[in-house]
Amino acid sequence: MNKVIFPVLLVLAFSFSSCGKNNTNENSQKVNLSYVPGETAAINKPAPDFTLATTSDKNIKLSDFKGKVVILDFWATWCPPCRRGIPDLIEIQKEYGNDVVVIGISMDTDSKSDVIPFIQKMGINYHVAYADAGVVQSYGGVESIPTSFVIDKNGNIVDNHIGLVPKSEFTNVLDKLLNKS
Repeated sequence: MNKVIFPVLLVLAFSFSSCGKNNTNENSQKVNLSYVPGETAAINKPAPDFTLATTSDKNIKLSDFKGKVVILDFWATWCPPCRRGIPDLIEIQKEYGNDVVVIGISMDTDSKSDVIPFIQKMGINYHVAYADAGVVQSYGGVESIPTSFVIDKNGNIVDNHIGLVPKSEFTNVLDKLLNKS
């Protein structure tokens, strides 16, 4: 009996840890940003710069935050694991203050109108920008969400995660980068 239950639980756990780019929610919304295979973002390499429109009708550039530790989080309003991870990112932004910049990159291409009310409802206290095909391609195609990258003060990717991860995985890396450990 245990031989059957464990594999089933393992498959279920994995299926709820991330949302594939073709997964849909109850409203049948898809992540449909095109991806052309090319050079992808890699650990210990410079993070690809971008300029994206934010939810506050301004532009945000990654290079504006050089000298800061940055967490990039690709997410969508309709993605259950993304929703579960947002409170951790809110806490990280509160706890680390000006030492860390969290940037949420919304993959809500068909439902941008849902993003601002969602930000308000969740109490998101960090920058939120809208993804475009260029940033998706630059960061490896972002096939599943949430996908996150940690970028050091020099602008290099030092860590990345596909799927929901515990807050402690971020804080362990952040503490090392900020010499707090």
